[in-house]
This record gives sequence, C-alpha cells and structure tokens, in this order.
Amino acid sequence: MTHDQSLYAACDSYRHWFGSQRSLSRREALQYGSIAAACSGSVWTTLAESLAHSPTNSKKPKALILLWLQGGPSQLETFDPHPNSPIGGSTQAIATSLKDLSIAKTLEQTAEIMHLGTLVRSMTSKEGDHERATYNMKTGWRPDPTLIHPAIGSILCHQSKDNLEIPRHISIQSGQWPSRGGYLGSQYDPFQLGDPKDPLPNLRSSVVGKQFQQRIDDLEILEKGFRKGRVSNLDSDKTLHSISTQRAVKMMSSEQIKAFDIDQETQTTREPFGNTPFGRGCLAAVRLIEQGVTCVEIELSGWDSHIENDALQAGRCSILDPAMASLIRLLKDRDLLSSTVVLCTGEFGRTPRINIADGRDHWPNGFSSVIFGGPFRSGYVHGQTTHELVESADDPLKGVKDPVRIEDLHATLLHAFGIDPSIESITPIGRPMAVSQGSIIKELLDS
Repeated sequence: MTHDQSLYAACDSYRHWFGSQRSLSRREALQYGSIAAACSGSVWTTLAESLAHSPTNSKKPKALILLWLQGGPSQLETFDPHPNSPIGGSTQAIATSLKDLSIAKTLEQTAEIMHLGTLVRSMTSKEGDHERATYNMKTGWRPDPTLIHPAIGSILCHQSKDNLEIPRHISIQSGQWPSRGGYLGSQYDPFQLGDPKDPLPNLRSSVVGKQFQQRIDDLEILEKGFRKGRVSNLDSDKTLHSISTQRAVKMMSSEQIKAFDIDQETQTTREPFGNTPFGRGCLAAVRLIEQGVTCVEIELSGWDSHIENDALQAGRCSILDPAMASLIRLLKDRDLLSSTVVLCTGEFGRTPRINIADGRDHWPNGFSSVIFGGPFRSGYVHGQTTHELVESADDPLKGVKDPVRIEDLHATLLHAFGIDPSIESITPIGRPMAVSQGSIIKELLDS
C-alpha cells in the first residue's frame, strides 16, 4: 500500500468516529461537513460555557468504562437471584465479599469483588424494545424523532481536554446501536474497534519524516484546489474531511497507539481476563484509560434469552465473570479505580415469568446495574425486588422497592464527573435542552 493509500485508508478508519449514516460523495462530505462545523459550533460553545459554571471537584473521576450487556441480561440469573421462589427458576446463589449479599453462582469471581461495588437492584424504564431501550440507557433520554441525544461518553468527552493523538471515545465490539455524539456533533461518536487481538488497520505509512510531511503538504495543495469554488466563507480547516485527515495523520505517527496493543501486557496479566474478545476488550480499556482516553465501551452481546434462558445466561456469565472481576482488580492494582467509573448494565432485564420455551422475555421493571469506582459508594446495595415481582399493567413496579429511573442514574453519573445535570444547551434547531432530565441519587455516592 502506498503512503497516500495508507493515509486515505486511515481517514476511512475514522468513518465511524464521525458517524456517517450513509456513503457520501467527496463533494457532499466537504459541503455537509463545512455546514455542520459552522452551524453546530455555537451549540458546543453554549454547552461548554454553561458547564463551566457547574460544580467542580478536584477528585472527580477521569474516565468511564461501560460494560454493555446487549440483549437484556436476566437480573435473576446475575445480580438479583431469588432461589427457591416462584420467580427464581433453577439459579443458585452464592455469598459475596459484601456481607448479606448474594449473587448468581455463575458470577463466582465477581462475588469476590462486590465489596468494591455499588449494586442497584431496582432499575426501571418505560422502554421494552431493544433499540429504544438501548438509546434510553446510553443517553438517559427516551427516543425523540426530532433530536438525537448524545451518549454519556460523548458528553464526558466534550467536557474533557482534547490532548490525545488517539480518540478519546472508543467502542470495542460495538453492535447494532453504538453510542453516538448526537446534537454535540459526530466527532463525539466513538471510534469503533473489533477484537483487540487484531492490529489496527492502515495506520503505518510506507514513508516517514520529511517525505511523510511532503506528501501531507502535497495533499493539502490538491485539497485547496478542490475546495476552491465549492466551499466559501468557512474555515476549511474545520470541515469534517479536514478534521478527519488531521486526526488520522496524528494517529498514524503517534506513540499513543501502543495503548491498543494488549500483547505488551504479560501473559500473567492477560490470562485472567479470559480468551474472549470481551475479556481482551476489558484489558484494552485499562491500557487506554492509562493513556488518557475518557470513555471506553466494551460490548458483550447475546443476552436475549427468550429460549433456554438458564443455559444462555450461564454461557454469557462465563465470559463476563472473569473479565469484569479482572478489570476491577487490575484498576485497583494500578491505582486507577478511584479515578475511573465502571458501569455494567444492559438495556433492561428479563421477566420473572418463565415462558413456554424455558426463556424469559423483556422486562424493564426492577432490573440490575452495578457500578465500581470513582466517588460511588463501595459495598452498597440500592433497591430491592421481592418474590411479588409480577407483570402487571396496573402496577408495573409491584415488587420493586426504591425504584431508580434511568434518567436518575444518568444524572448521578454526570454529577459524579463534576457536570451539573440541570444545565441547558441549545440544540442545532434552537431548542433548549437540559443535559439530563433526571435527579441525583445521593445515596449512591460517598458522602
């Protein structure tokens, strides 16, 4: 591959970072990118100015790791088992490192670290469809046909310093519905990766030094000629095409890309995470936040257990358990847990009723999320579900004590990172929009 091919391929690797929803012609990319850069700049400035007045905390965390369990894990087969009950199924429970707390037997290693976590057993949502519920959990908002909200990782990246030569928002093994930058701009979309065992493609040039820079200069001359008469009255350096080129060049020549190479860790460090893409993603997340990355999302899909729930959930737990436990241990060993928040959740849970196919269906009432690190309260369990948990149109929260809305979890996460969830920004269509519509749950945080 020639240098110019390598450069353009590297730029193409950034397509997901800039969130194109369809293929654009080169002319459209320049025109639409220029318009987006010009029109949305005021939105970002407004939000930045607003957040500049929010409370600051010198001990606020620096990074978020989202362990995304796509498909809807069963709370009854993970963090909220009800053995020997009408809703419990065949799941057995084991004691944990936190007194009086039991979780599913399939999470044996995770049980050893629960004294470090904050477990919410009463998550509630009004969304029972995968796509809508995923949007809801990742953004804190229910879907709105007039607006795309930014995911929490995008908000955090918007508010962090852009001093890296690699992306600050990264999604590993992302599936159908990755996080998005929403109205903040597609440059806050995550950079998407596959299995971390595979090297990043198209990032090594065949030339270096002066020859490399000469090729970049030549490319700029060609670009100026192409832009002439097509883009006017706008700063050409701020078109999405120009930004992607600049970032690709930085990444191609940066030493920071070593953070993606998990083979630089010893086998002793790698092995406990498990020989799976998810386990390798969790290890990569540690290396990336060490480098200064703000948000890393690692997806483990396959939790949608309408059929043979017990076997499917146990199989997913066999991947989740060693990876998550090893992640928390390594963060703690490297003194990163206090400056990192780890959120493990799916879009909803599973029904207390077992269906005729030995499966559990979608259940947005009384499911579980677990949080580690940062200012969150270690060794704390919030909320409860009882054996009376039933599917009821009249009382959907029957059997759920101290329910936590998704928007409240988001508000609490933003507050933990020093961002006032109540401040407003102006969207590209001139609509005032709060960063969050939720309320802070103070019980989840250290006093």
